[in-house]
Amino acid sequence: MPFISVTRLRIRKWRFLPHFALMALKSQRQAEVSSGFRGGMLLPDRRWTFWTLTAWDREADMRSYMTAGDHRRAMPRLLDWCDEASVVHWSQTDEPLPTWAEADARMRREGRPSKVRFPSDAHAAMAFATPRTTTSTPISVRRQG
Repeated sequence: MPFISVTRLRIRKWRFLPHFALMALKSQRQAEVSSGFRGGMLLPDRRWTFWTLTAWDREADMRSYMTAGDHRRAMPRLLDWCDEASVVHWSQTDEPLPTWAEADARMRREGRPSKVRFPSDAHAAMAFATPRTTTSTPISVRRQG
């Protein structure tokens, strides 16, 4: 039964984009070799907004990834870099990754805003545009060894 994690982050100023991109790449590489990682997708959306959708064997596997390494080092910076951030998690019985349409619907229905220091007017209400899904790219499992 896969555990699904979806995040949505909007970078508030273009000057944060280069460092965010570097940290995102490092976090992606960390995920690819993390225990319990099943795969995922990245979605660069409009207006400096970025979505991730990942599948894990268990919630504990996702939490271990989230609280270690490059991902852990990136998380505190998002407080200042983002003016919108949200997350949603769920377990599902089927194996395929959910679609971006399902991820968007779940985010609106069950998601919660994350803490940011400079929230946009839409942040708390999670009032954001439907994501443009044409730029989605896969994140594959790449085991070490």
